[in-house]
Amino acid sequence: MTDDSSPSSDEELTYAKAGVDIDASESATDALLQAVGETPGDYAGLIDIGNQYLAVTTDGVGTKLLIAEAIAEYSTIGIDCVAMNVNDLVAEGVRPIGFVDYLAVDNPDEDIASQIGVGLQSGADRADISLIGGETAVMPEVINGFDLAGTCVGLAPKSDVLTQTAQPGDIIAGFPSSGIHSNGLTLARKAIQNQFSYTDQYPESQYNSIAEALLEPTKIYTHLLEPIYETGVRTAAHITGGGWTNIERMGENTYHIHDPLSVPSIFELIQESGNIDDREMYRTFNMGIGFVCAGEPSVIDSLVAETDGEVIGEVDVGTGVKIDGMVLWTTLADSDAKQGAFWLQALNSTIERGILMPLTRRSWAISKHRCRTRLLEESIVKWTCESVEYILSLTTHSALSEDIGEKGMGRNLGLFLGCKM
Repeated sequence: MTDDSSPSSDEELTYAKAGVDIDASESATDALLQAVGETPGDYAGLIDIGNQYLAVTTDGVGTKLLIAEAIAEYSTIGIDCVAMNVNDLVAEGVRPIGFVDYLAVDNPDEDIASQIGVGLQSGADRADISLIGGETAVMPEVINGFDLAGTCVGLAPKSDVLTQTAQPGDIIAGFPSSGIHSNGLTLARKAIQNQFSYTDQYPESQYNSIAEALLEPTKIYTHLLEPIYETGVRTAAHITGGGWTNIERMGENTYHIHDPLSVPSIFELIQESGNIDDREMYRTFNMGIGFVCAGEPSVIDSLVAETDGEVIGEVDVGTGVKIDGMVLWTTLADSDAKQGAFWLQALNSTIERGILMPLTRRSWAISKHRCRTRLLEESIVKWTCESVEYILSLTTHSALSEDIGEKGMGRNLGLFLGCKM
């Protein structure tokens, strides 16, 4: 396959180097939100219709489509399209009921469309929802190849919607993924292509080829809804784009993951092929856990007894995600002491010279669970780098520190400062 240019095998890959800048993506999404306004809900928009909520969410398959295209195997990506949507509704505590797809192509192809349709129907059957329509758009001047997305609607009594946040003392249950699902494929493709072709034999016997492993359909978690309702789970998270940083969408706490589920071999192959460090892996991929729930210990014990989930950790006071001792911060692009010391020194120099800089921050744009990047107008910034805490009051200023700017490191300074409101 020749859709990518691959880096050298000894270069350490990141999601940004592979072509997906999450920070820039969040900034663009935030600009959109500011233009259209915010709505209730986190993983889905919630519309109040009396004693129930009508929930709506939309998502696509992403660059997993390129792998399907490379080997001309399209029969499973429809499952991914359905799964990415219904799983978001499950994380909201909403039962999915209907789905519409959107297929955009440069040139209509009956065989491809038929295979995609087979996958969509299979996904709908697994999720126990109805396919109620869709749209096929032929746009040769806009689309190169094809794109597949969908929208899912659901209904739930207001009492069923997961509006609470995790609390210190809660226990966390993790539910296994089926593989890579439909996130991080840009990084995965770049990494694999360092050393392999998609058609190469997979190192283990469960798949015939690497492409087959990458195309393993996203697991659907609608089977968790009844146990979630019955046991009284407090909150849940779908581990999608951003990997395990999604856990923080359950509320601002420290999440200690001391007993994660086993990591599927596809992630080991990706990590070794791309020379990707552990933190980047967990900030990009699900790493074997596609869904998590949090609640009181007795609640989670009951939940795992009724499902395929396992207790993986607990909730404590603080912020961030800690996995087997590795600190995983949504707000720290790199938390090593050397870079932290540089930022502190540069910030001090800036303040001493009377130049206050605009910072970007993570804010809860849709709800207090959902991270978005915004311009800091007036706040107190808590900067944490390992064991160092530095608290400083700031006000808006339009100038950017020369200390930072000259080094080309001014972009998203807030990521290094760990800003959270």
